Amino acid sequence: MNGLLDAGATRVRCVAMQFKDKFPGGGGVERVVGAYEARHLEGARVVFAVTDDPAVNSQVVQDAHRLGVLVNRADSDEEEPADFSTPAVLRDGELLITISAGGSPALASAVRDGLRDRLDSRWRKMAAAMQTLRPRITGRQDVAIARRREMLRILASEEALGIVDRDGVEALWSWLCERKALVENEGGPPL
Repeated sequence: MNGLLDAGATRVRCVAMQFKDKFPGGGGVERVVGAYEARHLEGARVVFAVTDDPAVNSQVVQDAHRLGVLVNRADSDEEEPADFSTPAVLRDGELLITISAGGSPALASAVRDGLRDRLDSRWRKMAAAMQTLRPRITGRQDVAIARRREMLRILASEEALGIVDRDGVEALWSWLCERKALVENEGGPPL
């Protein structure tokens, strides 16, 4: 649910026999208390069948297919397959990692959880820095597209990660500009 809202969904209908107090409500979230009925899919563009009852999930898939609506099914079923799967998501600041594991949501979640403690904190800092640096680079009409691409690639280097970690965004920008000027003055290859 939170993933849909984080992705910008403005209208989400949830059908369940009961809701926990902490389940999101308001802000475009409609809670429908009761048993699932096909009419609950009216107006839907995307459907998630995520009950703990395979028969209900199967019915949701059938109804969504009949309406021509894309459907995701939490419990995989070869006879009533879903149209798409959702990856496990790991968010850390501006860093967003999605993981898919051959159609196994449980494995994708396990991989995500295993990666969480292994993330290099410099990646998070660089992802945050890119919110400032990327527009500066892509907006430079005086720099050839190939050089702009290379500047972005260089920002993923160990050296750049070290600079942003130690000295921050503006120091990284200065380093990148000095490097660009040095290469241009020497007539060397693109950054």
